[in-house]
Amino acid sequence: MKMSNPPPVPSPSDSCAYLLQTSLKNKDPFAGRSVHAQIIKSGLHFGLFLTNNLMNFYAKSEFLDDARRVFDEMPEKNTSSWNTILSMYAKQGFVDTAHRLFREIPERDSVSWTAMIVGYNRTRRFVDAVQLYVDMLSERVLPTQYTLTNVLASCAAVKALSVGRKIHSSVVKLGLSSCVSVANSLLNMYAKSGDKMTAEMVFDRIKLKNTSSWNVMLSMHMLSGHVDLALAQFDRMEERDIISWNSMIAGFNQHGHDAKTMDVFSRMLKDRSLKPDKFTLGSVLSACANLENLRLGKEIHAYMVKCVFDTSNAVQNALISMYAKSGEVETARQIVEKCGSSNLDIIAFTALLDGYVKLGDIHPARQIFDLQMERDVVTWTAMIVGYVQNGLNDDAIEIFKRMLREGPRPNSYTLAVMLSVSASLASLNYGKQIHANAIRTRESSSVSVSNALINMYAKSGNINDARKVFGLVHENRDTVSWTSMVIALAQHGLGEDALELFEKMLALGIKPDHITYVGVLSACTHIGLVEQGRRYYDRMRHTDKIEPTPSHYACMIDLYARAGLLYEAQRFIESMPIEPDVIAWGSLLASCRVYKNVELAKFAAEKLLIIDPDNSGAYSALANLFMVCGKWEDAAKVRKSMKDRGVKKEQGTSWVQIRNEIHVFGVEDGLHPQKDAIYKTIDKIWKEIKKMGFVPDIESVMHDLEEEVKEQILRHHSEKLAIAFGLLNTPENTTLRIMKNLRVCNDCHSAIKYIAKLVGREIVVRDSTRFHHFRDGTCSCRDYW
Repeated sequence: MKMSNPPPVPSPSDSCAYLLQTSLKNKDPFAGRSVHAQIIKSGLHFGLFLTNNLMNFYAKSEFLDDARRVFDEMPEKNTSSWNTILSMYAKQGFVDTAHRLFREIPERDSVSWTAMIVGYNRTRRFVDAVQLYVDMLSERVLPTQYTLTNVLASCAAVKALSVGRKIHSSVVKLGLSSCVSVANSLLNMYAKSGDKMTAEMVFDRIKLKNTSSWNVMLSMHMLSGHVDLALAQFDRMEERDIISWNSMIAGFNQHGHDAKTMDVFSRMLKDRSLKPDKFTLGSVLSACANLENLRLGKEIHAYMVKCVFDTSNAVQNALISMYAKSGEVETARQIVEKCGSSNLDIIAFTALLDGYVKLGDIHPARQIFDLQMERDVVTWTAMIVGYVQNGLNDDAIEIFKRMLREGPRPNSYTLAVMLSVSASLASLNYGKQIHANAIRTRESSSVSVSNALINMYAKSGNINDARKVFGLVHENRDTVSWTSMVIALAQHGLGEDALELFEKMLALGIKPDHITYVGVLSACTHIGLVEQGRRYYDRMRHTDKIEPTPSHYACMIDLYARAGLLYEAQRFIESMPIEPDVIAWGSLLASCRVYKNVELAKFAAEKLLIIDPDNSGAYSALANLFMVCGKWEDAAKVRKSMKDRGVKKEQGTSWVQIRNEIHVFGVEDGLHPQKDAIYKTIDKIWKEIKKMGFVPDIESVMHDLEEEVKEQILRHHSEKLAIAFGLLNTPENTTLRIMKNLRVCNDCHSAIKYIAKLVGREIVVRDSTRFHHFRDGTCSCRDYW
């Protein structure tokens, strides 16, 4: 009987190598070190095979110093030895150390080159990875599949399309086109580099498409905004993983299709093999926030609590945004306090801030702002906008100044908001400072800043600088730019210029909007172009298909009424498809006073007081009209009715800004520190302009007083006192800008024309309806106001 040969006995080196691999597999470093000790005792540590295994054990166990010590003590090294230590440093992110070793390798093979490319790719040094691949080809070393997938990932990251195409050629030459991992890498490179056509071609040629192949296409379509293509691709997929679902959910959310986000999420929940992860929930909560769907948002929150979901910062912030945008600001605040404000991102903070702003409670928002360790330009701007929306302009200015000192550089939106603050305060000096900042930061050419500058200069009384800004915008002009300039010109009494600009706008094919037409109709109103105003109103409705708003109706009523067509204005009011508002009846009433139409004035006042019983302007206008017409008893009845109802007449005030300080004056004001000099100046001016031919309009004083007393009251109107103060405190030949809360009276309007000629200055007065530019004895309104 023939005996079988006994199995071969493994050598001591093979046994030790086996034990090292077992220790590595079991993640037992102590056992591995014991094997190392045994190797030394047995004198086996000089063998190349076993030493390479020992170094591999330490490298993969992440004992870098031990691996390097074994490498340095090796009496003999081969390419595998060098590649092991090189790969260890590269994978651990020590690519500079790896590169020094790479240059020392006597013979570099594809593994050596690939290890370095992988290291550069993992540390996001993509350009270095691509360059190394180019050097590898020049050394005539053939890449492996692993080399190609990594270098293609680097090309995708930096959109190195030209290099990627050359790699594609190499893939074809090497016969690796059918390799799914390489094909997917090519597909990803073309998709992220923007070559959609080639990406689709590569995708179509992949015979064995896996889920990753489809996911790349989904991502590409979503990134380019072709959500319908992405959905069609998604529906064709036989197998979907969490990445597939997240691509669709996040894509729809990012492109504003929040309802579709919720639809896809609902479909995902029906697939019981998958559970939403932090990326899913972050996108879905964002969609809930945008939709202000508190009910569904709460259900998702409950799911997170029930499943003890390990939420990331992103999910927590999405949860905060959802509650804040849906009106439950305090719940959002509680989550912030629980999670810590240090983890609060900009989107969540802004949502929380907006939530408090909507509630009109800015104090908690400021507390959160002050707790933020890192604030970007969005955070600062959100805080500024919050103050502005709550009418806290001084606080907005304070925090903007702080932003300039210690925060990031303001962007175009920040500057536009601050310019709107300057416009509302009519603060030309402050507005000019912001303009200078915009020029320094190169934001002045942006459309939003340019439009805000036009508005600021116009509302601050400087129409020339508004024109200069408009002239510099050129190709960046949009409808808002043209509209802002049209309205500015109309408000400054330059109606013909406003209409000429509007016609130029139309000739250039720029479509006007409803606000543009408010400016156009206002321009017609201020210069009495009734027929032209009618034509523009008809064009707005029939050519541009813009439905009139209350503002358009008010402009048309004002257009007719100012021109003395009072009954036509009344008929227009009665034909309106909406109920007339306070402005409509107020315009008619004001013109009835000018044209002394008592009956229609009584009718307009009655209608106005039904809407607003405490409107002091209606009582005053009617009482003044009765007095002008000599109906003293009727005037007395109106004033008694006003007194009985507790309605107080709004007091006229005027103000002027000198060296960033605002000085306010009332009629017969005796509180200003310079009152003696002011009254002395105005008395002197009064005598001089009377010599020039000025006649006081004593009928403007609606009281039964001596003429001398009436004249004194007129002399001490608030705008005249403000002008006297301005003349005392500003250099000669400079423009004087006065603001007034009410419509300028007839006497003041006439007097200021004479004053402007007397002092040789331009005096700009902004009243409640428009700007008056007084120069050389004339006014820009041509006495039609």
